[in-house]
Amino acid sequence: MLAETIFSAVSVAGLGIAAITAYRKRFLAAARIAAYSLVPLGLVMTGAVEWAFDTVFSPTAWAGFGVLGAAWLLFMSTRAIERRKAGRKEATEGARPDAVAAPAASAPALGQGQRGATPKPQAKQGGDDFSDIEAILKKHGI
Repeated sequence: MLAETIFSAVSVAGLGIAAITAYRKRFLAAARIAAYSLVPLGLVMTGAVEWAFDTVFSPTAWAGFGVLGAAWLLFMSTRAIERRKAGRKEATEGARPDAVAAPAASAPALGQGQRGATPKPQAKQGGDDFSDIEAILKKHGI
């Protein structure tokens, strides 16, 4: 009941300030002040102020907010775990998806870029890993 009285008093004071502003021939500012001052009165008349104060001082409402927070926390943690698993799955499978062959095609869809092109040399296995690097460095004169 006290909150409704305070909100109504604030509205009346705002309307008084709007009247003084209109008297000074600043009608646009007066209309804006009147609009802002009518908001608390509208909240009192709709019962939103009473509902808000009942919610603030209600232990059941706070328990409900706690349950909503726990549900949100569970939801976000499960999403984070799913993303982490998906990232690990991509890392183990590799960045390139498997090639898919068309039913009547003779070559895979993600195979070589152009037909008749020479294939790129494959990396050599074993101890010759640095021979490619040495050849590139020699080519550039390093």
